[in-house]
Amino acid sequence: MESYLQEFGEVKPKGSSEETLQKWRNLCIVVKNPKRRFRFTANLSKRFEAAAMRRTNQEKLRIAVLVSKAAFQFIQGVQPSDYVVPKEVTDAGFLICADELGSIVEGHDVKKLKFHGGVSGIAEKISTSVKDGLNTESDLHTRRQEIYGINKFTESEQRGFLVFVWEALQDMTLMILGVCAFVSLVVGIAMEGWPVGAHDGLGIVASILLVVLVTATSDYRQSLQFKDLDKEKKKIAMQVTRNGYRQKMSIYDLLPGDIVHLSIGDQVPADGLFVSGFSVLIDESSLTGESEPIMVTPENPFLLSGTKVQDGSCKMMVTTVGMRTQWGKLMATLSEGGDDETPLQVKLNGVATIIGKIGLFFAVVTFAVMVQGLFSRKLAEGTHWSWNGDDAMQMLEFFAVAVTIVVVAVPEGLPLAVTLSLAFAMKKMMNDKALVRHLAACETMGSATNICSDKTGTLTTNRMTVVKSCICMNVKEVSNPNEASRLFSDLPESAKKLLLQSIFNNTGGEVVVNKAGKYELLGTPTDTALLELGLSLGGNFQAERQASKLVKVEPFNSTKKRMGVILELPEGGLRAHTKGASEIVLASCEKVINSNGEVVPLDKASLNHLKVTIEQFACEALRTLCLAYTELETGFSPENPIPVSGFTCIGIVGIKDPVRPGVKESVAICRSAGITVRMVTGDNINTAKAIARECGILTDDGIAIEGPEFREKNQEELLSLIPKLQVMARSSPLDKHTLVQHLRTTFDEVVAVTGDGTNDAPALHEADIGLAMGIAGTEVAKESADVIILDDNFSTIVTVAKWGRSVYINIQKFVQFQLTVNIVALIVNFSSACLTGSAPLTAVQLLWVNMIMDTLGALALATEPPNDDLMKRPPVGKRQNFINNVMWRNILGQSFYQFTMIWFLQAKGEAMFGLYGPDSHVILNTLIFNTFVFCQIFNEISSREMEEIDVFKGILDNYVFVAVLGFTVVFQIIIIEFLGKFASTAPLTLAQWFVTVFIGFLGMPIAAGLKMFPEFFKFDMVIHRVGCRSCKSSTVFSYRLIVYVTSFPFWQRFV
Repeated sequence: MESYLQEFGEVKPKGSSEETLQKWRNLCIVVKNPKRRFRFTANLSKRFEAAAMRRTNQEKLRIAVLVSKAAFQFIQGVQPSDYVVPKEVTDAGFLICADELGSIVEGHDVKKLKFHGGVSGIAEKISTSVKDGLNTESDLHTRRQEIYGINKFTESEQRGFLVFVWEALQDMTLMILGVCAFVSLVVGIAMEGWPVGAHDGLGIVASILLVVLVTATSDYRQSLQFKDLDKEKKKIAMQVTRNGYRQKMSIYDLLPGDIVHLSIGDQVPADGLFVSGFSVLIDESSLTGESEPIMVTPENPFLLSGTKVQDGSCKMMVTTVGMRTQWGKLMATLSEGGDDETPLQVKLNGVATIIGKIGLFFAVVTFAVMVQGLFSRKLAEGTHWSWNGDDAMQMLEFFAVAVTIVVVAVPEGLPLAVTLSLAFAMKKMMNDKALVRHLAACETMGSATNICSDKTGTLTTNRMTVVKSCICMNVKEVSNPNEASRLFSDLPESAKKLLLQSIFNNTGGEVVVNKAGKYELLGTPTDTALLELGLSLGGNFQAERQASKLVKVEPFNSTKKRMGVILELPEGGLRAHTKGASEIVLASCEKVINSNGEVVPLDKASLNHLKVTIEQFACEALRTLCLAYTELETGFSPENPIPVSGFTCIGIVGIKDPVRPGVKESVAICRSAGITVRMVTGDNINTAKAIARECGILTDDGIAIEGPEFREKNQEELLSLIPKLQVMARSSPLDKHTLVQHLRTTFDEVVAVTGDGTNDAPALHEADIGLAMGIAGTEVAKESADVIILDDNFSTIVTVAKWGRSVYINIQKFVQFQLTVNIVALIVNFSSACLTGSAPLTAVQLLWVNMIMDTLGALALATEPPNDDLMKRPPVGKRQNFINNVMWRNILGQSFYQFTMIWFLQAKGEAMFGLYGPDSHVILNTLIFNTFVFCQIFNEISSREMEEIDVFKGILDNYVFVAVLGFTVVFQIIIIEFLGKFASTAPLTLAQWFVTVFIGFLGMPIAAGLKMFPEFFKFDMVIHRVGCRSCKSSTVFSYRLIVYVTSFPFWQRFV
């Protein structure tokens, strides 16, 4: 089976080609209901349609960009446009329509923009302010939505319950059974009259309807879960200025006229125009196909929805929203393409195909044997030329049984059980603060052997405060306002001015007044920590910002590890400020401000003092930043980069970011689960080591290294270094990518990687599981990730790993249960048909059995919540057989027991229960049916644990399992006692009930006994690898027998 499944094994957890996805579909030959089987897989035709649309868009936009570039040269010769404002627009209070706005931005139409008065002219015409944004308290707000639309994309409508009922009815075998039921009704009523002649036909119809309703209900609930998760995935909030103050707002609430604040890593939420900003580079490849980023400036102010901010920051005025944008039209098509199917879904489709083929063969042979038996009997009686209604009904019954064998044998529920389990896990993980973007990540996380984690915000709280400083060469505590005010009073006046100027101008953050009229700090935790220090020193953010003019801003990124600004000073002249990684900024300094406030050369003693201070701060687990400035006496052009040398050091600050509670315990859990945790951070190596020790990541035999040193290692050195590497400090995104690549390829590990920045996207994409931070993460990082950690907490990553293992094991439990039912049902009906000429399980009974093992079995076993024991086992092997030796042991052992008992009842049941008379055959078949069903009920309980004997542990925590079990038992009693005419059963006595239930119950101690059976396959593998590399197969077999025999305590005394 595993070798056959290799053909289905080409689908990867992510990044499979369309050809690969199509190939496995073609391999699925025996499919009862394609609509249901392939519902939760990628819609390849829609994807091809979306790809074609994207190509068209790219060509249109590429031409528009070229035209706009050409227009710059002829801008002086623009003729007045003949644009006329539609009456409904002027009546609503606006002076430009949505189509005209859309054509300006989408077409990069510089001529039209100039005709309408540029950005300020457009703002006036759509009644907004580039400073204060929209005023939603006016009457215009509702009319604005009517004229310009809302920022939402068209989504496929939620399908109603009846659609799922209709799809469940598309099952080919159920349709054939429906035809059989109709013929049975017609022939039965014609021969025996109403209602006696209708019992068999109505029984099949009722069974079909029950199967359809239960199936449709299960599928409908899954679709609702996926719909809820899709809504969560699309929740994106941005900083917007509206009603005169800055606020966080969902992108779906944006309207034309809103002022949106964009920074590195953001996705542009709507079409718009550049208002103000610095160094804005936009990646338009998702729309135009051009890999070269576009510089957005006042001369080229066009921003398109769906593009990404690669560098810089800016304010944008929204002009076009929702389905009026090209991105909106593209997203509407892409959303119908669906998510890629997971490797486990594909593999179980392979299992279903194999069993389906076997079942089809058994069904044909069973039908042939039963028909041959009827012919032989009629031939013996000499009535082979005389056929009546009874014979036709019998033939029809044979055919119905054969078709029902196919119904039972083709386990359509296997691949759908994966979807059910994944949907359940994703919903629960959402409650645990983990949003799964790609289904396959749930599975893959169960196999994770390495987690490469960021430090800031993941292992630490990301609530930063400046607690120490070394300003003007003096080290001071500044952890509370009193200490900060003392520091400020001790500083020379010139140093005070420079420090506040640096803090309030060289920042990506802001101090704004919120709706309640209170000050609010916006920006990254590092920026807000410095702003808080500036305010506690008595600084005024707005006054400092207005005192100088910003000429250029270079935002912080993880490659440069510094941020810089150029200021035009009120007294004239230009000054550059920089801040960033202490060692890097200090290396660019040539001077320092001493304790008297004088600028002096940075001599060896001063440099050593600052280096020791940095090391001291870092060893106390503090993040260190260096602030510096330089006077640009020779002038500066905004096109040039900010200088990287000749600076004067203002001081060093130490920022405390405490370790998150519970991280140390989570790291210990990972270690016991066979998962290696590595810290990859851009921080100082001493800070990283201190935090890593506190978290339990860095051990005595572990290695901590800096990124630049890691980069210089050759392949041979990396082979010995990486297994012991636990901390990488001062790393660049490329270092993280290289580490992940080596772990995955050279060491064949399954790697999960955390990331939050735009530059982390390659590593997140390269990893087996990309984990983006929900709070600190940029939209680019989230888009590249498979899972978004909503609370940025390392403990949540451990929860994801636990759920990943749970999904995999739950599917294994269900497969073990279903294959047992498959094997027993097939062999019982086939052997009985061959030996007695009839099948003990009728079509109605088999349909009920099919529902127990398919939909209800999946609900019960595939939704088991994870337990802590899962993290005491090693990870799921990357190339481990899905149906492993333990499962085969349980399947074959349980199948053998069930088949033996059912065959014993069939052979000796009448004598054993003293059944005589005309109803004896019906009662015996009822006993067999009841025994078979209760065998499955108790086997379902045994399947909760594949290796543990205690199968009742935590059973009451899974209310779905208890509910399914209760429903199955109650409905089984109803079938036996009250639906005999429809289900071909007879009421049983208490003694008969006791025996049949007891036989089913005996399967549990049998299952427990099987779990004590030795796993000699494992020993065989070890012996062959270590001691028998060149031995013959017979030698290996003898080793296997010895290990097998000696595993039993009883035999040990004889060996």
